[in-house]
Amino acid sequence: MAEAPAQDMVWIPGGVFVMGSDHHYLEEAPAHRVNIDGFYMDETPVTNRQFARFVKATDHVTHAEVAPDPRDYPDADPSMLHAGSLVFTSPSAQVALNDCLAWWSYVFGADWRHPLGPGSTLAGLEDHPVVHIAYSDAKAYADWAGKQLPTEAEWEFAAKAGSNTEYAWGDQLAPGGIHQANTWQGGFPVENLCEDGYERTSPVHAFPPNAFGLRDMIGNVWEWTCDYWTQTHPDDARKSCCIPRNPRSIDVDSSIDWQQPSVRIPRMVLKGGSHLCAPNYCQRYRPAARYPEPTDTSTSHVGFRCVIRVSQ
Repeated sequence: MAEAPAQDMVWIPGGVFVMGSDHHYLEEAPAHRVNIDGFYMDETPVTNRQFARFVKATDHVTHAEVAPDPRDYPDADPSMLHAGSLVFTSPSAQVALNDCLAWWSYVFGADWRHPLGPGSTLAGLEDHPVVHIAYSDAKAYADWAGKQLPTEAEWEFAAKAGSNTEYAWGDQLAPGGIHQANTWQGGFPVENLCEDGYERTSPVHAFPPNAFGLRDMIGNVWEWTCDYWTQTHPDDARKSCCIPRNPRSIDVDSSIDWQQPSVRIPRMVLKGGSHLCAPNYCQRYRPAARYPEPTDTSTSHVGFRCVIRVSQ
């Protein structure tokens, strides 16, 4: 292991681990063995402070700051084709949990600088994860920093940190009643008890690191990977010699949601869950959990972190 190539990066030793789970959501199955080479990973999600330095150096304009092109969304209501992003808004009464539009609002003017929309700022949020980041924004930052976005396998290996427990720290969500991550307590999406101290995002050093020294691998914000979405994992290798090494999903067609015939937007794998994951909804505050996110979508609970590969 060489000296860390960048400040605030952690060495993740390689090894074989069991990726996925046979006990939760169908897309996490089947559990299967994967071999990962060692790599460096950012200790925390990229923060607003760090992203601001990138924007200052490059004049990067994020996806959320650009009005959608009507040619890309032929069925869209023209009145909605303005720059903006999705912001979580708790409804006033309990709603059906299969209707995410009841708590997500497309807010004109919401972007990384204005996380709740016009009038909101980053004051006091400098060390919170940057949000309202589309895949292209995360990739642009990684390229500028001389890094890469992690694969799904790298991300999960790093989150599990040598264990195969339910959570990144053990088999109890809040051992001894102490919260280990920023998730939702109470009945989502109405009752947010904030027992962990935070209503929305939290500073990236607010909770303990995992065994590898990484923070916020569970909760706070979902994180982009560079894998295209697949409906399930591949089967486990029959022989140890056939365990895949450093796998990555590169099949763009398999990631497209073909139930939306007028929009052909690839979807990438998100990992880690967020502060909106709750016991009664989206129990994806686990290393094995995964979620498909269209590359053109940004929200108030999605961010990213980077890696540097040394042997590929």
